[in-house]
Amino acid sequence: MLVCVALAVAAQKTKEATGAQDRIFWANTLYKISYPVIHNLANGTLKKNMPIETPENHDGNREKVTYLEALGRTMAGVAPWLALPDDDTEEGKMRKQLRTELLRALANSVDPANPDYINYRVEYQPIVDAAYVAHAFLRAPKALWEPLDETTKKRFVTEFKSLRDRSGAYNNWLLFAGLTEGFLMSIGEQYDPARIQFSLNKMKEWYVGDGWYSDGAKFSMDYYNSYVIHPMLVDLLGIMVKKGRASQTDYDSALKRMIRYAEYLERVIAPDGTYPAYGRSITYRTAAFQVLAQVALMEKLPQWIQPTQVRAALTKVMHNMYDGHQNFDQNGWLLLGFNGHQPMIADTYTSTGSLYMATLGFLTLGLPADNAFWTGPPAPWTSVKAWGGAALKKDYKVEY
Repeated sequence: MLVCVALAVAAQKTKEATGAQDRIFWANTLYKISYPVIHNLANGTLKKNMPIETPENHDGNREKVTYLEALGRTMAGVAPWLALPDDDTEEGKMRKQLRTELLRALANSVDPANPDYINYRVEYQPIVDAAYVAHAFLRAPKALWEPLDETTKKRFVTEFKSLRDRSGAYNNWLLFAGLTEGFLMSIGEQYDPARIQFSLNKMKEWYVGDGWYSDGAKFSMDYYNSYVIHPMLVDLLGIMVKKGRASQTDYDSALKRMIRYAEYLERVIAPDGTYPAYGRSITYRTAAFQVLAQVALMEKLPQWIQPTQVRAALTKVMHNMYDGHQNFDQNGWLLLGFNGHQPMIADTYTSTGSLYMATLGFLTLGLPADNAFWTGPPAPWTSVKAWGGAALKKDYKVEY
C-alpha cells in the first residue's frame, strides 16, 4: 500500500489558492505518482509488486520492457525537483527521501545480481526508455548521476552502449538513440556521432512550421511534439553546443520553436482545466504538457504569458486529473486510461510502466519555492480570457 508523506498544509482547490498551496498540491501529487516505482525499485520489489496491465491487443511480452519504462519515465519527470537543494520543509524531507531511494533504485536496476535488474539487452522498446533515463541524468547530473558509485556508472554506460545492436522506428525514435549517445558524449564516454547527427538532421527535415514537427515523414496530430520531440531535441542540441559540435544558431532556432509550441499548449487548456484527448498515447496524461512545463522551468515563456497563468492552468488540469483516485489502483499504481480506468483507449505498446510519462508535466517543480512562478497570485490563462470576454493577445503563425 502506498504510504505518502503528509504535508502540513492541505492543497486548496479553489482559484484563490496561493502559489505556496499550489506547490504543495503539485509536490504531493508527483510524490503520489512516483513513489510506488521508486520505493519498490529501491527495495528490489518492483518486479514483484508492480502490476502489468495491458490492452487486449498488446504487442508482445510487455513484462520484458515495462519496468524500464516505469523507471525512465518516472525519473525524467522528477529529476528537476530532486535537483533542488535539501531543506527542512516538509516538501524538502519528501524530496530528499525520493532522491535517496532513487539513487538506490538506480544501482539495483543495473545490478545483474538484483531481482530488479532491468532489461536493456533485448526488444526494441529499451531504446526509448534508456533515453528517458539519460534525460533524467542530464536534467539533474549532480543529484542523480554524480552520486552514483563507479561500478553503477560503468554498468549504465555498458547498458546504453548495448542498445547499438538495434534500430527503432523511423520517427521520433531517432531522438531516443541520439539523446542517449549525447549523454555518453556529455560524460566523456565513447559515443556514436552518426546516431546523434542523423537524429538532428531528420528532425530539421521534419519541421513543418509554426512550432510543429512531423513525427516521421507524415504529420500526426497528437502530443508527441511534447512527449518527446521538442524537449529531447533542444536538450540534445544543448549538449552539442557545449561540445562545439552544433551551432548556437541551431540551438536558438529549436528553442524558439519549442517556445512557440508551448503557446499552443497553454491555449488548449480550457477554462475548466480540461484539454483535448486526441491522438495516440493519451494515456500519458499530463505528459502532454511537458513542453509548457519545461519552457516555464527554463524561464523562457513569452512576455505575454505570465508564469502565474501557466501555474494556474496546469494546476487546474492536475486537480481534474489527480484529485480523486480514479487513475490509481488500490495500491497506488497508475491505471490504463486518460481520466479513469479506460483500457480500451490504450495503444498496443502501452502497459503499466508506460503510464509514468505523466510525471513529465511536473518539471516546473524544479523552480525553487521563492521563484515568481510560485509566489505570484494566480492569473487567468488564455482560454479564460477568451471565453470571459477579456483582452488577449491575437494568435498568428510564425515563420521560424
